Amino acid sequence: MRALNDAMKLLLAVDTSGKNGSLALARVTAGERAVDVLEVVPLTGGAFSAQLVPQIAAVLERHGHTKNDLGAFAVANGPGSFTGLRVGLAAMKALAEALQKPMVPISLLESVACGGSGQGRVFAVLDAGRGDVYVGDYDIDRQTPLCARMHSERLLSGKAFLEEAGGAEAKGKAIITPDAALAAAFLTSGLEVEQIDYPNSAAIARLGWEHLQRGQTVRPEDLEANYIRQSDAEIFSKPTPR
Repeated sequence: MRALNDAMKLLLAVDTSGKNGSLALARVTAGERAVDVLEVVPLTGGAFSAQLVPQIAAVLERHGHTKNDLGAFAVANGPGSFTGLRVGLAAMKALAEALQKPMVPISLLESVACGGSGQGRVFAVLDAGRGDVYVGDYDIDRQTPLCARMHSERLLSGKAFLEEAGGAEAKGKAIITPDAALAAAFLTSGLEVEQIDYPNSAAIARLGWEHLQRGQTVRPEDLEANYIRQSDAEIFSKPTPR
């Protein structure tokens, strides 16, 4: 896999983690933090496998490029939809391997943490369904290029998170979420919360560029989804205790 180099001009970022997704084509320059997002293309949930590759080809063509002009890839690797994540990761792995270009996985929880205005220790929270939440515990320093340092990413029940967030050890930690229902529930419980827009592939591109410039890449064969929660197949395949 080729390392980041001065010739890199185009970055492709993909997010297929949710009910809907998107891809972003961005122009970047080695040694500079600025990311010029050329276009964000929405992807309809439930049809990622049919849309993703044709939409990548179409956005490249609209901007006068081919896949051979791509210099690197950033992909949201979770948490999120098991099926959606597999589609996005498979496509990015195939392109990175075929073109021998660097790629970087980005956690949606890191994107949420960096998307807020909070400084210091924060909780990034996403709805995990079934009454659960995905929780990322991060230190945010906006004076540094890579703003977030992860302490943990976990799956908690909503009740357990409310208890933790309201405890003495969590005092002073900001809560950041893009989910309106969660934000309302946190406010009702007396917690301070910042509701942000749901991060899309443009946010993945910007974070991905920061990681790429620090050499935090992975080989395609080593790229895995960050599900956090086990799939039903994994849960039900386990032997039942006697």
